[in-house]
Amino acid sequence: MVRLLDPPLHEFLPDLTDLSVKVAVAEATGQPDQEAAELLKEVQRHHEQNPMLGLRGVRLGLVVPGLFLLQVRAIAEAAAELRKRGLDPQPEIMVPLVGDVKELAIIREQAAATVAEVGAELDVDLRFPIGTMIELPRAAMTAHQIAEEAEFFSFGTNDLTQTTWGFSRDDVEAKFFPLYIESGIFGVSPFETLDAAGVGRLVSIAAWEGKETRSDLVVGVCGEHGGDPDSIHFFESILLDYVSCSPFRVPVARLEAARGSLLATDAESPRHPGQEDK
Repeated sequence: MVRLLDPPLHEFLPDLTDLSVKVAVAEATGQPDQEAAELLKEVQRHHEQNPMLGLRGVRLGLVVPGLFLLQVRAIAEAAAELRKRGLDPQPEIMVPLVGDVKELAIIREQAAATVAEVGAELDVDLRFPIGTMIELPRAAMTAHQIAEEAEFFSFGTNDLTQTTWGFSRDDVEAKFFPLYIESGIFGVSPFETLDAAGVGRLVSIAAWEGKETRSDLVVGVCGEHGGDPDSIHFFESILLDYVSCSPFRVPVARLEAARGSLLATDAESPRHPGQEDK
């Protein structure tokens, strides 16, 4: 599974402060750096107050024509080369930060056309599953629509936690989480163990409604929660297909996934998360 470009735009650009200092020093010493000055203008033009919620993910792929297709072509060419060597690679293309099905539909059509084009050029039969990351509450609430264009869902629970709670992990975790835990608002950081009542409910609803639209939809989790025992047991309870996590967490994830499967005693079909107990 290959995720297309997802980092916020500022991570691709020079640091605004460092570049401003460089230009200012050059001008003050009477040796203006025209190239740096022009670069500074571009960085200032693309500067965002909240880059985590700015031009990133699928938005960047739509705004910058061909950006995602460069990646898709590279994936397709690599897969074709391996197949010519007698191997059988099975890449899957994951479109990040989708909030509306129309975003995914545009990228999906372009990506499928690019894969077909590479296959024709290299005389190799290529066809890759194309799916999306569910990282926004709106995506979770419109999963029944998004599943019409997606062959799999991968819940990006790190970003989904940030966008559901409305805070940036990098900015707030050290500032007030200890107080929240001491006050009993949090039992544990929601970035360590999934917030089942809030974020988990979004995951459950989206997984259910996505599979109602597409019965063969593959649904899993991509993020640090995929290596947390309590979170894994929750994902098992709502019948997700897989969890993905950092390499060092893989042994724990495998153990807890097996434990969760063994402890699952309810053989009945899962209820829609919106249904009330009778």
